[in-house]
Amino acid sequence: MRRTSRTGRPSSAADVVALIPQAGAARITRRALLGGFAVTAAGLALTACTRETAFGASVAPDGKLETQLNVYSWGDYDDPSNITSFQKKHGVTVQLDSYGSNEEMIAKLGATRGTSGYDIVVPTGSYIPMMSANGLLQKLDHSRLRNLSNIDPHYLDQSWDRGNVYSVCKDWGTTGFAYNTDVISRPMTSWSDFLDAAQKEASKNVAVLEDPWEVASMYFAANGIDPNTTKKADLDAAEDYLVNTLAPHIKAFNSTAVTSGIPEGTFALCQAFNGDARQGMLATDTIPKNWKFVYPTPTANLWMDTWAIATGAQHPDAAYAFIDAILEPDASYREVDYIGYSTGVKGLRERAQSEDFALPELVFPTDDVIARLTPAELNGAAERLVSIVNRMMAKAGS
Repeated sequence: MRRTSRTGRPSSAADVVALIPQAGAARITRRALLGGFAVTAAGLALTACTRETAFGASVAPDGKLETQLNVYSWGDYDDPSNITSFQKKHGVTVQLDSYGSNEEMIAKLGATRGTSGYDIVVPTGSYIPMMSANGLLQKLDHSRLRNLSNIDPHYLDQSWDRGNVYSVCKDWGTTGFAYNTDVISRPMTSWSDFLDAAQKEASKNVAVLEDPWEVASMYFAANGIDPNTTKKADLDAAEDYLVNTLAPHIKAFNSTAVTSGIPEGTFALCQAFNGDARQGMLATDTIPKNWKFVYPTPTANLWMDTWAIATGAQHPDAAYAFIDAILEPDASYREVDYIGYSTGVKGLRERAQSEDFALPELVFPTDDVIARLTPAELNGAAERLVSIVNRMMAKAGS
């Protein structure tokens, strides 16, 4: 298998098998694949990159780690060289299994009641309250994560896990939109601009995300409403606008439309995750001058995927050592290079700007952008938002 690294440079991925479930093969998310890597015990099978890297980690109180670590995560979501280095340094076999949604992962953990066999899981932050309330996660011992101090305070103490009791940042991103300036020549800065252009210059050539919160938040933000609102009047107004006004202009509900839409020119306006927009721009021979990405005002989602330790983990020492090792700056920078999203570790923006890292501004938003972001909440409006987007899809296809 051959891939293009998120810097735009080609890299080899020999000896890695991507197992893509049939149900997920056609739907690729911000995590690039809904497949997973099978990492077997014999011979440290995960040897995707030939780079040899120093990879330190804290160890158990008695100085020993278990010889196995089972990780349940999104597919293709970790730099293989980091995993290989961890295995070689500590003699720990890392087994990676993948899921295609938070719901799938939660169902698996809930059904097994602490006997899933998984040590580390990677839930999106907004799911942490549900998981912790149902006893699916262990409380973290921060004394065993010496590199926790490497994380920028912006990405600690989030509303869904105050004090990082159950989780620490794996990586994070936000939502904005990309547009073709050959089609939309006016300046675009806000969600109001997006909604207006969607009905005018870009009509019938617009892609939005499948995520109901993300779609509804465009309307809420443009109208000065809290994106996490649960008020019936707000939801009613959003449904009326999104279904009856916006939906007829939408061509696709596809979270990866931007990655193909930019190089192929199949869309003129795409709601998109920042890292995916960058991938779309890097998928061309030269970075296209007729596409712009916007971090829209007044707000957008700050989503975060997290490291957490599952209840019943059989290899907790190896789990702590692995998470701590990934939080080292060099390992973290390799993660950014591989997955195309920031890990929240301090100093990575400056390093990317000084090295051969393409379009760093699409991975590292400015501080003023970060300050106005709103983390999505999984609240009582979730079912209604799903219903709204289902109605939009039906209206767009009619």
